[in-house]
Amino acid sequence: MSLDGKRRLVELLRAQIAEEMATLVAAAKASQEAATHEEARPENDKDTRALEQSYLARGQAARVEELQEVATRLKFLALPAYAQDDRIGPAALVEVEVDDEEATFFLVPVGGGRKVRLGDREITVVTTSSPVGRALLGKEVGDEFVLKIGPRRRRYTVLSVG
Repeated sequence: MSLDGKRRLVELLRAQIAEEMATLVAAAKASQEAATHEEARPENDKDTRALEQSYLARGQAARVEELQEVATRLKFLALPAYAQDDRIGPAALVEVEVDDEEATFFLVPVGGGRKVRLGDREITVVTTSSPVGRALLGKEVGDEFVLKIGPRRRRYTVLSVG
């Protein structure tokens, strides 16, 4: 994939994160309003509805801050061009065969656990600290490895690096 393709991939990932943040901001606002609404006033000393709503709003606001940090780090992510004979490193786009099925991974320091569609390709975003990300780092095209995730053992073969 070209450098422009990687930039587009990061843009799509950041847009996905922005949507998630907008949803969380709205949910945090609704939780805060619910916590301060007159119907949330405690009826007795054991009524904790307002307190629970305020904890929820605080947690949602903290998650928004985390996502803002992820979006900022992705904005400034260095996007090196990898040749087919290079070792896999951060910001690599890696095509692998996983148990006889092809998959594409984008290795990033933050923001993993998402899937991004770029054209007809679905790309799984994994962090360099995730089990798959750690296993891929330093590998080359043609390398094979087995990774145990939960009770399953999966066989990976690196097909290309970009």
